[in-house]
Amino acid sequence: VQLQASGGGSVQAGGSLNLTCVASGSMAGISGMAWYRQSTGRQRELVASITTGGRIHVENSVRGRFTISRDTAKTTVYLQMKNLEPGDTALYFCNAGTTANLFAYWGQGTLVTVSS
Repeated sequence: VQLQASGGGSVQAGGSLNLTCVASGSMAGISGMAWYRQSTGRQRELVASITTGGRIHVENSVRGRFTISRDTAKTTVYLQMKNLEPGDTALYFCNAGTTANLFAYWGQGTLVTVSS
């Protein structure tokens, strides 16, 4: 599975960005997809996830501001980000996992920079 993330950029606090992750290759065995982020000096952290069954999880830190969704083919996952804060500045990674390995596949990351 190959993952291509896009949509990052620079915005001012309060602005919005929409990230897109396109998956290619065999999706057999994929149990879900997610967005993670990593800021300087910090560990990579989960932002939001969606299972193949449609179950959604959004971390408390972004709940109410970020929305994860996907297309009907289940090969593209979106992250709609609103009311961005400087603390959201990070490299955002798309992830696809299996039941055996939630961290099986990663995209290259797309940078989100939020200025105050």
